[in-house]
Amino acid sequence: MSHPIQLVILITTLPGRGREQVEAYERLAPIVRAEDGCLQYDLHRVTGDPDRFVLIERWSSKSALAAHDATPHMIEADAASPAFRAGPAEVIELTAAPLA
Repeated sequence: MSHPIQLVILITTLPGRGREQVEAYERLAPIVRAEDGCLQYDLHRVTGDPDRFVLIERWSSKSALAAHDATPHMIEADAASPAFRAGPAEVIELTAAPLA
């Protein structure tokens, strides 16, 4: 049996380039949300820092996440992001169930 996958992704853009991250997300979000197995795909700005973001993703299974990672739109987005990001995003996978 497959369990949902929840990711917290920490993103930092180059100074003053946060708007480019938002614009890239706005183009990508409707496409990703329409993918099979996408349960959540939400970008949040870190309060007080216009160049830091948290992306929360939930997928129905590891296979749905793997399919997402292999889509042409994600490959293209990953190739374009170094132009405005300070470095690679930090991807944190959470356990399936809360501890308490």
